[in-house]
Amino acid sequence: MSSTISTPVDVPTPDGTADAYFVRPAGDRAHPGVILYQDAFGLRPHLLAMADRLAAAGHAVLVPNVFYRHGRAPVVELPEFIDMDARPDVVGRLIPLMQSLTPATTERDAGAYLAWLAEHPLVGEGPVGITGYCMGARLALHTAGAHPDRVAAAAGFHGGDLASESPDSPHLLAGRIRAELYFAHADEDPSMPEEQVARLERALTDAGVRHRCEVYTGAHHGYTQSDTAAYDPQAAQRHWTELLALFARTL
Repeated sequence: MSSTISTPVDVPTPDGTADAYFVRPAGDRAHPGVILYQDAFGLRPHLLAMADRLAAAGHAVLVPNVFYRHGRAPVVELPEFIDMDARPDVVGRLIPLMQSLTPATTERDAGAYLAWLAEHPLVGEGPVGITGYCMGARLALHTAGAHPDRVAAAAGFHGGDLASESPDSPHLLAGRIRAELYFAHADEDPSMPEEQVARLERALTDAGVRHRCEVYTGAHHGYTQSDTAAYDPQAAQRHWTELLALFARTL
């Protein structure tokens, strides 16, 4: 694996300062920018290791604490291994944080993250890639729709409620998206039922968005996260294959 350089950073936003993790390949050459959007559990060693892997593949990766309005990471203390059946109290603390992220705050924050990458001397001048997990898949879709000129590719994995009947459902942004998209759902994920999978597919197709949506058979919500009980090694490896291929052809 290529050597990388990582550092904690602070990103100014219209609503304050977001603490974040930034990692890039070693050396003085600029590399394509990527935003990695967290799952509900936030910035922690596993998530930062995922960013390191993306950086080793040739990307300059920013992982913002999207819950920064509630404090610096870790906003909620987590066990080393996350089993929601054993620790339902963790969910209770996370739900209000997730609900506090509205489409408006998400789009404002995304603009700040994109501006920070654009100003960094070791981030390439071209458009960026986005990848998001769990709730981060929603943020990826919102970012691609709100900032179409800045996003070349966006991926989402085991996202929930991506195409609900809510008037602010992220799939309604399809007509504004110019990026190539890849979304991989889990067939054992009640937060993304078949009707929403079909609705997202229709919206992207009707809008002419370059995309591929797949359902990973036998996978559960959270299948990419190795520090959780939902982890599925085969599905996680498939996610890496598709994500790196997406970024290789677009960034």
